[in-house]
Amino acid sequence: MTTAKIIYGTAWKKERTTDLVVRAVLSGFRAIDTAGQPKHYSEERVGEALEILQKQHSIKREDLWIQTKFTSLGGQDRTKPLPYNPSDPLPTQIQASVRNSLQNLRTSYLDSLLLHSPLSRITDTIVAWQTLIELQDAGTVRTIGVSNTYDVRVLERLEQETGRAVQVVQNRWFEGNVWDREVCRYCRERGIQYQSFWTLSGSPSLLAHPSLRAAAQAKHCTPAQALFRLAQLHGVTPLSGTTSAQHMREDVAAAEIDFAEELEGGKGAGAAVTDIVQLVWGE
Repeated sequence: MTTAKIIYGTAWKKERTTDLVVRAVLSGFRAIDTAGQPKHYSEERVGEALEILQKQHSIKREDLWIQTKFTSLGGQDRTKPLPYNPSDPLPTQIQASVRNSLQNLRTSYLDSLLLHSPLSRITDTIVAWQTLIELQDAGTVRTIGVSNTYDVRVLERLEQETGRAVQVVQNRWFEGNVWDREVCRYCRERGIQYQSFWTLSGSPSLLAHPSLRAAAQAKHCTPAQALFRLAQLHGVTPLSGTTSAQHMREDVAAAEIDFAEELEGGKGAGAAVTDIVQLVWGE
């Protein structure tokens, strides 16, 4: 599991992926998220970035945390080359997808592998999860998890059926699902890493909230930085997909903001922080 406080997300970057990943790492990011899904991601260009970083900037592969995903056929664009043969059994599809990801990323191992979403049938999701367990046991993958999983019962069922708990959950975390409180709380209580996407883009009214703005002003940071930091302090590891060099630096720097006194109900922006924590986490 990554110790990084924030992850650089590479979805939708297309031909800009290589340059943006290099820029993100040089700005301080040490964790990168991608997927074996040519529809939205370009693993090959992430791999190019990793090679540039090592050869030109002496940043080694082992100094970075790389996460990718197995995307089932329902999430793929069939007009693009698939990373597996869809007529193969599901375990074979996953194994082929992982081999393809390793080749694209120019690495011998993955720090994290996620199911991009549960499959349409829970029995298939369990089969897929068992395959991820085998890849972890073989040392090909260090951490395994799921994405787009909003029902705690699915997380519980995977562990019950296989004896291996989910270690990472990556979900939309935004106003529209009340910041995924149930799954987020479940993960925090069990030491599961909860990764958030749509963290900023999905919560415009939260970013404009007077209390968040007051908290940001008190810490001389942006509302986005304040939200990222409060999320981190409540067990959430945000993804940032920014293309702005300034925002990259700000997003990484958010981890240094000290809200300890405010969270303890102390001076400064304590009331504002308490307001945001109550609104988002219900605490």
